[in-house]
Amino acid sequence: MELKSARVQNFRSVEDSGEFTLEHLTCLVGKNEAGKTAILQALAGLNPHPATPFRYELERDYPKRYLARYAERHEGRSAEVVSTVWQLAPNEVDKLRAEFGPDAISGDTITVARTYDSDGACWSLPIFEEKALQHLISLSGFSAAERSQVGNPRTSRELVSKLKELTRNVKHQALLNKVSAFPLQSCLSRARQILEPNFPQFMYFSNYDRMNAVVHLPSLKQHADDGSLFEREDLRGDRLFWEFLEYSSVTLSDILSTTTFESFNAKLQAASNILTEEILEYWTQNQDIEIRVSVNEGLSDDPAPFNSGAVGRARIYNMLHRADTSFSERSAGFTWFFSFLIKFDRVKKDATGRVFLLLDEPGLTLHGLAQADLLRYFTEKLAPHHQIVYSTHSPFMVPHDNIMASRIVEDLVNVDGRGRRTPTGTTVREDVLKADKDSIFPLQGALGYSLTQSLFVGKHTILVEGPGDILYLQALSAELTKRDRTGLDTKWVMCPAGGIDKIQSFVSLFAGNSLDVIALSDYTKKDRNKLEALRKSEIIKQGGVLSIADFVDQEEADIEDLFDPELLCRIINGAYGLVGAHALDVTKLSEADTGTERLVKKAEAYFNILPDEIPVFNHFTPAQWLLQNSESLAGSDEATNRTLDRAENLIKTLNSLVGPVSRS
Repeated sequence: MELKSARVQNFRSVEDSGEFTLEHLTCLVGKNEAGKTAILQALAGLNPHPATPFRYELERDYPKRYLARYAERHEGRSAEVVSTVWQLAPNEVDKLRAEFGPDAISGDTITVARTYDSDGACWSLPIFEEKALQHLISLSGFSAAERSQVGNPRTSRELVSKLKELTRNVKHQALLNKVSAFPLQSCLSRARQILEPNFPQFMYFSNYDRMNAVVHLPSLKQHADDGSLFEREDLRGDRLFWEFLEYSSVTLSDILSTTTFESFNAKLQAASNILTEEILEYWTQNQDIEIRVSVNEGLSDDPAPFNSGAVGRARIYNMLHRADTSFSERSAGFTWFFSFLIKFDRVKKDATGRVFLLLDEPGLTLHGLAQADLLRYFTEKLAPHHQIVYSTHSPFMVPHDNIMASRIVEDLVNVDGRGRRTPTGTTVREDVLKADKDSIFPLQGALGYSLTQSLFVGKHTILVEGPGDILYLQALSAELTKRDRTGLDTKWVMCPAGGIDKIQSFVSLFAGNSLDVIALSDYTKKDRNKLEALRKSEIIKQGGVLSIADFVDQEEADIEDLFDPELLCRIINGAYGLVGAHALDVTKLSEADTGTERLVKKAEAYFNILPDEIPVFNHFTPAQWLLQNSESLAGSDEATNRTLDRAENLIKTLNSLVGPVSRS
């Protein structure tokens, strides 16, 4: 079975969360003090795992502003804290049908809820009790007379009562024995008994232990043998070292019982190799490290108890620097990640039944990419065995490939007409459009990161200055293709970088992605040094930094300078509806006093002398108009031909940097 939805009420800041759905891996995001922890702890109390016990306490957990009116608000009943809906697996439904007959099963979901005063959860099952009883009766082999004596009981209690009156009959007694063996002599309780082994226990984690780097092994074995290792809070770091050895399949007993050096050394090397392979699978921040486990006799000047007996040490060897350091001296992020993997591998191995994991703010000390590694560990190692709900503030912990698996947690406040603020309490939203901007910030960050990455899905990317450049190139390429001339290779992805100043930073951001990136920039004299710096960059491939000036007969140039002045005037007039005396022509364009050959600057200067009712000139509007009015490039006049010749020359150069042209 799998948890599909939940509703939390009457718990700390959560007056009523509203019903919210859950995925197999669900991320809760929201501001500090929004109530994410309260949601997780309310779920934890539904069926807590003995290793992480949690019990609802009325005085501690019920919303304080209503506590004095508790009895009045709930009319003497116990307040419900959590209600959950679970989807049954097909084999679980089959077990119910086999026990009670197909007609008795009304669905494939169950509801499990818990209140403050209950010792256990209350189950609502998809069983028609009367039909279930009829099925049991039909299997008993009664004759018509015997069947008539039983009648048509509607509840298990009625059936048991009737059968007790008929105990002289062997068949009646057999059915009575069968039903009496059900928990509480109830077929509904029997149905719960069938399903309960698959109902998970909830493990809630908010404190994530960190392994001790040095451990006195005789003391560790003593604590393990007497059970204190698993009970005492002050031994949690030592317990992780014990789990660390168990994780590597080389136990403490194995190490302490070894009597020859070669055997001893082989076991430690085996532990080191296993741990290195496992950790590096999910720690991509540094692949030049090895985990090394050593056991030596304590030296007299070491602090007690490490001054005698066998002492185990975990050290990290850096193959690049050829130096090792104690595990405790590594970065907080690494020690956290290492300890987390050890701990949760143990959770997976020790689980006797199904476990539901509730993780409060995991990975806070990790770098963004290490958080992505942790999320990958959730997906690949934990999720196949456990359903997981976790909370986070980090965009890198939001599953950007499945953002809809995130839920927004908000603590809402109602403001009345007098400006009086009254808390509404914590709610959980699935519709992010209704959440405030601060609450959805992690989702925005994750989505922004995902979108930026998606710009580079293709291996070959052309960075241009702005969106207008993309539209011009698309329009020119489309016309060239129509004429069976060379259009832009379909492998190219064009992306606006925002100007030559930002191209270097933009490319550097994605330098680790092994992408084939070129830059196509406008060019002015003041950009010379920036352009040369880009050309010397190791990030962009050799010959991959181009300027428009390379393809026109002038020193400074923008994308608009690919166009013949006459054709550009026609495009601008069409885009802005310029007619009559206001229409732009080649003479007006050439007379514009700008001190530069750049056509776009001359057009800007001309617009500055036009009446105010004419819109201000911008680079994007003519490009957008051209893409929507592609017939403007369909002519055979000299101005159009000169423009297409220059554009084809540029496009051929671009295509030469990606290989043979792909025809769409």
